[in-house]
Amino acid sequence: MKNMNGKEQNGAGLEKNIQTDFQKSMSYGDYLHLDQILSSQHRCSDHHDEMLFIIIHQTSELWMKLILHELKAATKCIRHNNLEPSFKMLSRVSRIQQQLIQSWNVLATLTPAEYMEFRDKLGQSSGFQSYQNRLIEFALGNKNVHTLSVYQHEADLYKQMQQALHEPSIYDEAITALVARGLSVDHDAISRDWSQKYEPNASVEEAWLTVYRDVEQYWDLYELAEKLVDIGHQQQLWRFNHMTTVERIIGNKIGTGGSSGVTYLKRALDQNFFPELWSLRTKL
Repeated sequence: MKNMNGKEQNGAGLEKNIQTDFQKSMSYGDYLHLDQILSSQHRCSDHHDEMLFIIIHQTSELWMKLILHELKAATKCIRHNNLEPSFKMLSRVSRIQQQLIQSWNVLATLTPAEYMEFRDKLGQSSGFQSYQNRLIEFALGNKNVHTLSVYQHEADLYKQMQQALHEPSIYDEAITALVARGLSVDHDAISRDWSQKYEPNASVEEAWLTVYRDVEQYWDLYELAEKLVDIGHQQQLWRFNHMTTVERIIGNKIGTGGSSGVTYLKRALDQNFFPELWSLRTKL
């Protein structure tokens, strides 16, 4: 058909130069492999709401993959005393965490009665087994060698988890950055067994206090510290929303993977990140 100016016009309203032939070109779906992604939701029951349960967890794992991508790059920057590029990466991590936090609100639309209709179909699978979430915890400094036993059945994954366990966390690298700037930190804080959970150190707190008391001189370290606080805060909010959503849906039932469920998730809230960055606030 023709428009008022006598020119040919596509009835669907497409602009003239929009690509429509993808026989030899890569399309949006090709680039994103949507055929694989959108065909990966396999319900184990006929219940309508199991689709919600699957998609919430699959999308969360994709966001976690991006968090790990950003944390790895930010940690490398800090290790090479190139702090500024890490700030953008860490800001992005914080924004991704907000997406993960909000996802619990969507899952919370699943009622206890609805979940019970398909919960027994999940077998022993549980979010506790999410290796990406465990890698995030490791990257932030919450190391626990006992959690690796969950992954023993997959040799390659188990090796990857062991490697992550023995690598310095982003906070370990931040403490090393303090030393590189001439701030005094106990040798034990920067030369320790990285596979162990980080424990508070008075000299580290004092070094961070120096940074916070002279922001102008240590602006980049101060900015790094606040980016880490943002991430630690968001991770705690994610944990809290996880716990309350689980409590809302299953109460105090045992988790599908055998954990104590809500009780376990409540204990996890006591495991904070970057302790000196929180304790110094009382002493400023």
